[in-house]
Amino acid sequence: MEAIECIKSRRSIRKFKDQEVTADTISSLIDLAAYSPSWKNTQVVRYVAVKDPGVKKTIAENCVLGFKGNTAIIEGCPLLMLITIVHGISGYEKTGEPSTSKADRWEVFDAGVATQTFCLAANDMGLGTVILGVFDEDKVAAAVDLPEGQVVAAMVAIGYPDIAPKAPRRKNSETLLSWK
Repeated sequence: MEAIECIKSRRSIRKFKDQEVTADTISSLIDLAAYSPSWKNTQVVRYVAVKDPGVKKTIAENCVLGFKGNTAIIEGCPLLMLITIVHGISGYEKTGEPSTSKADRWEVFDAGVATQTFCLAANDMGLGTVILGVFDEDKVAAAVDLPEGQVVAAMVAIGYPDIAPKAPRRKNSETLLSWK
C-alpha cells in the first residue's frame, strides 16, 4: 500500500471479526512501529499486548471511567494493545534536567507518533484499530502489572475489521494552515 493511500484509508474501527491476531502478526507490527521517530532517538515507547479475556474484562469493566463505548470495544476486540512510555527520559538531558520547557510532555508526543505509526502499519497489514483515550491510567497499569517507571499513554483495540466506515469530513488546508 502506498503511504498516501494508507493515511487516507485508515479508519477508527470499533467492531471486529471473531478472528485471532497472531503473535507473529503483532511482532511484525511492533517491528514496523519501532521505526517511529522519538526525542533524541530515546525510543521510550513500549507495547503491552492484552489478549487474556480476564485482563481485558478487568480493563473494560473497571478502568474506562464508566465510558460504555470503550467497554464494548474492549470486550469485542481480539487484542488490546497498551501503548506505554518509560517515564522521565524523553525531553530530559542525561543529568535529569528538562531540555525544554515542555519537559515530560515530549514523551506523550513520542507516544502519539508511535501510536499513529502503529495504526498505519496495522492498516497496511489489513488490521483495524481504534485509539481509546478515556481510561484511568493507574488502574490500567495495575491490571497488567506494568513495570515501575512506565506509564500508560494510550490503549488501541486491534483486530480484523467487521465494518468499513466512511471517512468523516476533514478540515481543509485553508482552515488548518496559516502563513506568517
